[in-house]
Amino acid sequence: MNNLPFELHVALRYLLAKRKQAFISVISLISTLGVGVGVMAVVIALAIMSGLQQELRDRILGSNPHIYVLSRNGFRDYQAEIGTLRRMPHVAGAAPAILGRALVSAQGRNEPVQIKGIDPQLEPTVTDLERAIRTGRIKALDPTDDRHKSGDGADLPGILIGKDLAATLGVGEGDSVNVTTSEGILTPSGRLPYPRRLRVAGTFSLGLYELDTTMGFVSLKTAERLFARDQVDVIQLRVDDIWRAPEVARQVESSLGPEYSTQDWAEMNRSLFSALWLEKIAVSLAIFLIVMVAALNIIASLILLVMEKSRDIAILKTMGSSAKSVTLIFMMQGLIIGIVGTSVGAALGYLVARVMDRYELIRMPVDVYQVSHLPFKVLSTDLLVVVSVAVLICFVATIYPSRQAARLDPAQALRYE
Repeated sequence: MNNLPFELHVALRYLLAKRKQAFISVISLISTLGVGVGVMAVVIALAIMSGLQQELRDRILGSNPHIYVLSRNGFRDYQAEIGTLRRMPHVAGAAPAILGRALVSAQGRNEPVQIKGIDPQLEPTVTDLERAIRTGRIKALDPTDDRHKSGDGADLPGILIGKDLAATLGVGEGDSVNVTTSEGILTPSGRLPYPRRLRVAGTFSLGLYELDTTMGFVSLKTAERLFARDQVDVIQLRVDDIWRAPEVARQVESSLGPEYSTQDWAEMNRSLFSALWLEKIAVSLAIFLIVMVAALNIIASLILLVMEKSRDIAILKTMGSSAKSVTLIFMMQGLIIGIVGTSVGAALGYLVARVMDRYELIRMPVDVYQVSHLPFKVLSTDLLVVVSVAVLICFVATIYPSRQAARLDPAQALRYE
């Protein structure tokens, strides 16, 4: 303590006061706890919002390509265009797709689904479907790879469905389902819906309840027959850096020509991530009010300390201490409260977030929030901003009491002593 600067030494003595000044120490402790609780709440709140945002983003990007490439004139030779796209910078994978809607029926149950026709060889280069397979194989979509015979001896094309959809329909790998599309078959009365029998080649779980209950994958040839198409609808791209997707999308449009257009993952999910970002900001501002309340406690405790220590301040001034030294004493005291409270709060907030995320302690209804548990993710930038702002607020809170202490007139303070 003897080697500390004079102002810091006095500030610590005031904070650790004993006996008659114990009340001041209690107020200082309460102020420190207030700052700590406020910072901890902000860190945990930001960890929740960041974790939820990252979890949803990872699952969306795992189940969908980063970029969709569309053409007004269609893709007559998609193999050649895929080869061109794969040679572009930052493109890690490319695959064709046919998209459409249908009604899947089995066991007396009917469910609407989004059907996606894919190339089983190329699809794993743009999505995580192969890793998401729970039963069966993605290659089983191709009848030439895994032949199954129906009762009449005809080959049944395969379909992959989400595990939740399979549970709803009461089917599993090897069972058959009826798929009905609006294209149907042409009759003298016009085009009528016609159910086609498909074999369940397997089930998958992409981690998003919406996809696991409403999505089905078939081969390109099967999709062409189901939807009466003679060419693919889109070419899907995966890039090596998700944040470069908008830049790569612009390069694709400029390289291939004006008849091509693109949609990247950020554009397609802009409303979702904008809502999550606004919610993160709103929650942060609301909880930062707790830190502001703690800052008011610091102001109150320093004002009480100035009133309690008016005689000591007068003596310090008569002994030659400058107004600047007196100001520094009370500023340091407030900063010590802020730094200690912020450090403890940030550490506890980080620890609580890690424990809650590791052990998945908060369960959530997956059909509402798309995730089974509340994820926590503490970002270093968020933690740095919280700590910096909290310390700054605490510093600002010391200005008024410190200036009041510096303006104290020694003669007035000692007149009735």
